[in-house]
Amino acid sequence: MAESELYRRGSALRRELMGEELHAQLDNTVYADPAGRQFRDLSIELLFGGIWSRPGLDLKTRSLVCVISDAATGAPELELHLRIAMRQGWTEQEMVEVFLQLMGYVGAPLARQAFIIAQRVFPEFRTAAQS
Repeated sequence: MAESELYRRGSALRRELMGEELHAQLDNTVYADPAGRQFRDLSIELLFGGIWSRPGLDLKTRSLVCVISDAATGAPELELHLRIAMRQGWTEQEMVEVFLQLMGYVGAPLARQAFIIAQRVFPEFRTAAQS
């Protein structure tokens, strides 16, 4: 299958958003089998090449939209999108405020779950900030 322009653009953007290490880790684990690669390829083309690449919102804002929607729905992608958001410049304290704000609108259990997931992600960025 020939790569479309959307796929090429999406692949480059995905790598930029995730960073080389996370990008490779996902490709070697979650997307290592043929079925996983089909999902990855379609999401690269449609989501990263089509939606994330659109004008109108910057990448930092788009990453926050993903964090909020994941936290509000309890989506398992929150950990991934939180890493992407923090790579885009959102701070730990800003993410804490987002989760506290969500507590009043989607409920304490979902906000609590977001905090639990964030506890796995925040230390990585504390270490990077201290370097």
